[in-house]
Amino acid sequence: MPPLKKKSEANAPEVPSWHPNFRNFQRLPDTKVVRTAFFINVGAITVTLVLLLFVGQREWELRVLGQQIAEKQQQIDRSKPGSDQAVALFKKYQAEEAKLLEVQSFVESKLTLSDLLLHLGQTLPKNIALDRFDLNDAGLILGATIRGAPDQASALATVYTEQLRADPKL
Repeated sequence: MPPLKKKSEANAPEVPSWHPNFRNFQRLPDTKVVRTAFFINVGAITVTLVLLLFVGQREWELRVLGQQIAEKQQQIDRSKPGSDQAVALFKKYQAEEAKLLEVQSFVESKLTLSDLLLHLGQTLPKNIALDRFDLNDAGLILGATIRGAPDQASALATVYTEQLRADPKL
């Protein structure tokens, strides 16, 4: 063995003490007041209790939230018929408002006589000649002469009248 190494204590010779040791170590009481196992058990119990409290709090919050959702759903169910009726009335109001706005824009729009005459000239069939043109607050009155056979003339007049009624500009 190298000389710098310490000898193990197991191999060391027993040094006689100044008095004999008569103690029986198996029969002596434990001098450690609190054992390590106690701290491990207390830590595990503490962690378990904290987790239980956390889970319990979350469950309580979920229960309260579920009750609030049920109350709000009942309130929605009670208010639904009135809400549906209000929505239907609003849609009816929107339709009536659209009609009213269309009439109002038509009444307020000023018809330019030259544009009207140009449009009538473009839509006028070849066999029809305008004789009279009367534009007043009541409306537009047209007088026309139709060339051709009398039975064809009435059909042609009816077709042109329907064409003017369907015209989006007029």
